[in-house]
Amino acid sequence: MPLHVGTSGWQYKDWRGVLYPDGCPQRLWLEEYARRFATVENNNAFYRLPPTGTFADWHDRTPADFVMAVKASRYLTHIKRLREPEEPVGRLMRHAAGLGGRLGPVLLQLPPTLRADPALLDAALGCFPDGVRVAVEPRHDSWWTDEVRAVLRSHRAALCWADHGSRPVTPLWRTAPWGYVRFHGGRARPWPRYGRTALASWAGRIAETWPARAHVYAYFNNDPGGAAVRDAVVFARAAAALGRKASRTPDLRA
Repeated sequence: MPLHVGTSGWQYKDWRGVLYPDGCPQRLWLEEYARRFATVENNNAFYRLPPTGTFADWHDRTPADFVMAVKASRYLTHIKRLREPEEPVGRLMRHAAGLGGRLGPVLLQLPPTLRADPALLDAALGCFPDGVRVAVEPRHDSWWTDEVRAVLRSHRAALCWADHGSRPVTPLWRTAPWGYVRFHGGRARPWPRYGRTALASWAGRIAETWPARAHVYAYFNNDPGGAAVRDAVVFARAAAALGRKASRTPDLRA
């Protein structure tokens, strides 16, 4: 499915009554999520890298068409700050191998205090195995240079397009044949929802940048109150109105 639409995580108690039926036990939330969405961005590995067996369990609990993006460990991005990347990248990939064919892109979210260092980024991206899609989300303005853009392109790594407050906070560079977009919170009410116009604008940016056959991963990180679930549904409909086929999203009217 070229446009993969999901949320950043699935373990949110306030999603009861929005995505999870009353009475659905928490131990079955992943199965329920995967029945209604076809992709998720897994943030667990950022805080504490799960063992291979946990990744394998997630594989076994989800259907064959399910895709799980993995946010790289903060040990690599926030503690080592991309220095000496061989060991943390290797460990991440050994553990995530438990996902098998469910493994989607790996996200490197850089700390906002990390200034641009194209050589460090180049070395880190070079540690990932061939065929692994890596998205990079810098959060310091010093990264927006031609040299950084060239590094991303040389590794076919996607610059993560990020939204805060219903506006892009990164350049809209296409650095890979595929794309990655993160929605951190909109300006609509109730907070942190996105308005329909903002989501339609994002669907249009994606349609203008990538051909229909290109894989683009879009994740909503505005989880409070089930905003991410609702906005993912509206975004998928906006993309469909532009002729883009999105992965499954819940029918919240049911």
